[in-house]
Parts: sequence; structure tokens; C-alpha cells
Amino acid sequence: MSAPVNAIAGAATERVLMLGLGGEYLAIDAAIVREIMDPAPVTTVPGARSFVSGVINVRGEIVPLADLRVRLGMPATEHGPDTRFVVIEVEAGDEPEPILVTVVADKVHEVCDLDCPPASTVPRIGMAWPPELIRGVALWKDDFVILPNLPALLGLN
Repeated sequence: MSAPVNAIAGAATERVLMLGLGGEYLAIDAAIVREIMDPAPVTTVPGARSFVSGVINVRGEIVPLADLRVRLGMPATEHGPDTRFVVIEVEAGDEPEPILVTVVADKVHEVCDLDCPPASTVPRIGMAWPPELIRGVALWKDDFVILPNLPALLGLN
């Protein structure tokens, strides 16, 4: 295993997938990533939550597509040449099995080891997003990285 990026006192090292979303970096647990794919046709679902733009077909399974930009209050954008759909398995409250969800990333950077601080270190002020949606903030290549609380972010709690 490679050395973690930017060691932080009291942090636990996690293997993460680095995503670009607007001018922000998000790190999600690499273990929950099932697939990274090019954008696919989206079927809209009437009455779905505003950040769930529809569903897509992932190898014969119907999977919801969540646009984290919309969920985080960022402006929606058209898909660009680096846009990827990241299929993840997320623990959802009392559900016995993880739920498959696809999230839109402006760019997928890399898988790396990242020192992730304890959740108690999330700043309560100065953050653009509600603190309950964030489980931590870390450093990656001299940039701040958001560690999202995916169940809360996707409304699965």
C-alpha cells in the first residue's frame, strides 16, 4: 500500500476515490465503488427528488442517478468530456442490504490512500454545506477534500 497523502494527527487512513465536483474535491470510500462508467441515457422519474435526475440501466439493473451538484446547491451543468457516472453501494438506515446509487462526477481523479480526520473535526462554521452532510475534511495534494456523509447526502438515513 502506498503512503497516505498529507498525514494528519489522529487521522485514519482510508482508500478513497477522488472525485471532482465543480471546483471541489470529494473523497468516497473506494470499497463502496462498484463501477465507473461513461454517461448513459437517463430516464426521468416524475415526482422524484430534485437531485435525483432519473434512473439509468446498469448491466440490467435500474439504478437511481443522483446529481450531487444539485443536492449541494451548486448550479447544474451539462455533462462534459470528463463526466463520469460512479455506481456505489450505500448503507441505508434499516435496509438489510446496501442500495445501489449512481452519482454524477465532473471528473474522476484517482484512487489513493488519504488520512481522514475524525468526524469531530468537521468545522461547524465557514462551510458552504450543512455540516450533517459532511463527515470530514482532509488534505489531498495541498487542496481541501470533502468527505461526504453519503447516506445523509442521498437522503437515506
